[in-house]
Amino acid sequence: MLELDPKRTKRIVFHEITKTAILKAIETPRDINVNLVNAQQARRILDRIVGFELSPILWKKVKPALSAGRVQSVAVRLIVEREREVHAFVSEPSYRVTAIFEAPDADGNKTEVRAELDRRFKTKEEAQAFLELCKDAEFSIEDITTRPVKKSPAAPFTTSTLQQEAARKLGFTVAQTMMVAQRLYESGQITYMRTDSVNLSDLALAACKSTVISLMGERYVKTRQFATKTKGAQEAHEAIRPTDMSNETIAGTSQEQRLYELIWKRTVASQMAEAELEKTTATISISNSEETFVAIGEVVIFDGYLRVYKESYDDDNEQEDESRLLPPLSKGQSLESKEISATQRFSMCPPRYTEASLVRKLEELGIGRPSTYAPTISTVQQRGYVVKGNSEGVKRPYEILKLKGNKITETVKTETTGNEKSKLLPTDVGIVVNDFLMAFFPEIMDYNFTASVEKEFDEVAEGEKEWTSVMKNFYDGFHPLVDKTMNAKSEHKVGERILGNDPVSGKPVSVKIGRFGPVIQIGIADDEEKPKFAHLPKGLSIETITLEEALDSFKLPKTLGEYEDKTVTVGVGRFGPYVRHNNVFVSIPKGEDPMEVTLEKAIEMINAKREAAEKKIIKTFDKEPDLQILNGRYGPYIAYQKKNYKIPESVEPKDLNLETCFKVIELQKEKSETRKRVAAKKKK
Repeated sequence: MLELDPKRTKRIVFHEITKTAILKAIETPRDINVNLVNAQQARRILDRIVGFELSPILWKKVKPALSAGRVQSVAVRLIVEREREVHAFVSEPSYRVTAIFEAPDADGNKTEVRAELDRRFKTKEEAQAFLELCKDAEFSIEDITTRPVKKSPAAPFTTSTLQQEAARKLGFTVAQTMMVAQRLYESGQITYMRTDSVNLSDLALAACKSTVISLMGERYVKTRQFATKTKGAQEAHEAIRPTDMSNETIAGTSQEQRLYELIWKRTVASQMAEAELEKTTATISISNSEETFVAIGEVVIFDGYLRVYKESYDDDNEQEDESRLLPPLSKGQSLESKEISATQRFSMCPPRYTEASLVRKLEELGIGRPSTYAPTISTVQQRGYVVKGNSEGVKRPYEILKLKGNKITETVKTETTGNEKSKLLPTDVGIVVNDFLMAFFPEIMDYNFTASVEKEFDEVAEGEKEWTSVMKNFYDGFHPLVDKTMNAKSEHKVGERILGNDPVSGKPVSVKIGRFGPVIQIGIADDEEKPKFAHLPKGLSIETITLEEALDSFKLPKTLGEYEDKTVTVGVGRFGPYVRHNNVFVSIPKGEDPMEVTLEKAIEMINAKREAAEKKIIKTFDKEPDLQILNGRYGPYIAYQKKNYKIPESVEPKDLNLETCFKVIELQKEKSETRKRVAAKKKK
């Protein structure tokens, strides 16, 4: 393309922006690897073929301004399928039995031993019968085992593991993590941040060893290399690590410092000794039953890498804490029962995806590359296929049966279940687009398709396949399917769902995706009378809305009464519920039900909007009605001919006359032109 002479054109490769790395790269240039160029070119062209061919179909069949992609559409499929799993899930109750026993400690004082029954009961009756047995039972140590346990550190960060851990530990979004990491890389603080490799260079291994010895001593050192477990990993770069391991902290913004510290700790910990623990398991027998209780204790003998770093998990809140100590126990020793409880628990539905857990799933399936995770997650949200939101929990009662002092008591408590924050939720548009693509392009939506294509690209990179033949094979099978789908006709619009008939008119009631989003429709286009439309209320979905809920949406707009001889109505528009009076619209506050808004409440809203508008206007001019001095979010400003001009802080807005207003406008225009000229010079 550039018509460069291969003999005189070389490529230098460096993974960190440091003087040493760049000088070394200049000293060891290499030829441009055409196979790698072809692989990258094939990946880019295939993505464009998929996007450019599928997107127009979505514009025609679903709604304008939509898009599809080899990776983004599969990501949406994951989120849609998980949402359906959540809705289809039926929770099953069981009874978890725990006990508190008492045993003497080393000083002869009574101490608690907490244990759990080795199985759960399905019904309340079974749990109650077991507690009745325990009234007359004797408890003793049937067996006790103590074994050493070693815990190994996690590998240094790849792009995906950095995104996941930054989300869990720092609360960063995937895009935020990559933006901060980019700044750290550009400032020479860390190595290249788009990588699927867990390897460290010999230089980095030596630096880690030196750092660990100087900070913690020889015993904490264990040099190791890790093997990647990611499907189709290219390992073209090192793992993400600090460029200078002697720098525990850096100067920079708070976000940069926190992310750098996370990377430093993870890198150092990966080259440290295993943590050594001692795990004790005591089996407690019941004299009149074959069931047994199990008590587990764990103590850290040598902290090793845990001194620096402990990996987080998405289900931290569900992990049991076993780090408690057990008192000295011996086989055959009798224990005294303090209390035994049977608590009703419920099976948990699969958790919705967070940005971090979605990245992990994409990586597990071999979908995409380190550089694509962040833009994919951003794109599906920007397109309106997915929103990041909170799922409000619901109150649920649960029972506790407790045996204490030979007496069984029963109590009922409540808990909140299903409360989730910052989870990825599919929108109606996302669900409809997913179902359409699944029906007509199952191969593109297949999880294995993207992974197998990546494998073919790797073969191109190795010189084993011609990239043009890979493209031809794909296009020959894909394009006819595009033509067939584009020309296919159907009785109903894509994603349309018939709910039933309107009892008043007898016309069909349906929900579908309209030009501006999900809508409810009464009637059909072929009717003499035009169909009625209403926007789908917030909190309802095309998949789950009922006929009754749909018909409720047509109760608006409704007339509340009159105020100042003008009709007051309440309705729902494109931007949400509103009150209308004298052709002025007032938004109804979030959370308020428009059906419950009274005339008195509507008048309050109308007057509140008027007061806010009066406070906004500082001054007007009869000679120049287009010019106003207004109060804004960032201070007073002049509004003139649909443009805004900031008033300097040293100027009192009320004192401005028409002549001085125009002087301020000219001043702000000059400043704007100066900024543009400076910006243009910097680009050059």
